Amino acid sequence: MTQTIFGYDIISRIGQGAGSVIYAASDPATGQLYAVKHVLCQTARDARLIDQLEAEFALGKALVHPNLRRIYDLKINRSMFRKNAEGLLVMELVDGHTLTEQPPATMRDMVDTFIQVARGLRAMHTLGLVHCDLKPNNIMRTDDGTVKLIDFGQSCRVGTIKQRIQGTPDFIAPEQMARQPVTVQTDVYNLGATIYVVLTGKPIPTAYTARTNGRDSFLLPAILPAPRDLNGDVPAGLSNLVMESIATSPAKRPDGVSEVISRLELAQHVLDRTGELPLHDSHSPMALPNPIRRLRPATPLAM
Repeated sequence: MTQTIFGYDIISRIGQGAGSVIYAASDPATGQLYAVKHVLCQTARDARLIDQLEAEFALGKALVHPNLRRIYDLKINRSMFRKNAEGLLVMELVDGHTLTEQPPATMRDMVDTFIQVARGLRAMHTLGLVHCDLKPNNIMRTDDGTVKLIDFGQSCRVGTIKQRIQGTPDFIAPEQMARQPVTVQTDVYNLGATIYVVLTGKPIPTAYTARTNGRDSFLLPAILPAPRDLNGDVPAGLSNLVMESIATSPAKRPDGVSEVISRLELAQHVLDRTGELPLHDSHSPMALPNPIRRLRPATPLAM
């Protein structure tokens, strides 16, 4: 018997997030295919998952751009006790793979991918929104080369101060760790950290990972090898862009993603002259970090 959730026929399980499961599903009335994010609360503490789902819908329904996954509908069913709430977020089904599953094969594909990512971010920033959780597992690429930025569960308005630390350790910006206001420069940092790991196969030591390893995070940018140091085929301008984007101070990063796009397009022209280059040595396949690992909520500060 076909499983149904809120009237949608479940086809297959395609992923999972923090407290949610994502399925490919169809609307039996129209035959239209969707991706649906299902949340089922089993304890009173899980009620925040429904709140997050509602926040993602409220923000995501305004995002209409070729490089951003569409969000269409939200279904909520609450009992008298919030711990038994259930929710379903109805989204665009993207027929592709995340960069974790299938990294770009060539330097040219990599640059094209991140130009599209940056355009999606720029569309969010134009609306006064920031993504706040950019990483390889939140970027999908279809067979025709179209790139979609997904998962707006951590997204919020520019200037928001989060109540707890939120992000993914290998990509989190210092201001996210410090619970300072998030800005477009926060997305620039997340973007730079993501490009770094796709270019090199190695994550950068962020403020979170440095703290857990007992190291001084403020010294890390100065001692971190640039992408070009690890891969001589990386254009110098692209390597410099990545290192500027992951500066500890937001003021030292590019002003916004429009500048990032311009510099990525310049790197694209350089690569057009030099020809296709494999992104990584075929004998040393890239291994991206575990995309599921997330930060635990911080203990609220005493007031």
